[in-house]
Amino acid sequence: MLTLNAPKTLGSFKHEVDRLFERFLDLERPDFGFLGEWTPWMDMFEAKNEFIVKAEVPGIEPKDIQIVLQDQVLTIRGEKREEKEEKAEKYYRSERAHGLFERSVRLPNPVLKDKVHATFKHGLLTVTMTKAPGEKGLQIPVKVE
Repeated sequence: MLTLNAPKTLGSFKHEVDRLFERFLDLERPDFGFLGEWTPWMDMFEAKNEFIVKAEVPGIEPKDIQIVLQDQVLTIRGEKREEKEEKAEKYYRSERAHGLFERSVRLPNPVLKDKVHATFKHGLLTVTMTKAPGEKGLQIPVKVE
């Protein structure tokens, strides 16, 4: 008898459905991301004095990655090239994706353009951006009437 771990299975399914809707609703992306295209996973978080974006780009050479920061929008684009061999191979399964990709994220606050650094190690691209001083968001209290 086959039993499934329902909470884990449902949680994983919910995560994939959430990711699909995020891709369709992300209006900053020009391609709207349809199933079947290759898109690197990306995290963006805030540290005390900087914003950090990490993108998983395994199998890509750093020379094939372009990073642009314009109007508080960070764009990472590149190409994962298909490996071609001249041998007559018989594939039983081919799941590794390849092709062009582009991901953009809007930064919540301005950053110092001369303090943006990118590093690449073991297929992980890390972009670190120092926040501009004095550029903090304005918190507006809600008054109850």
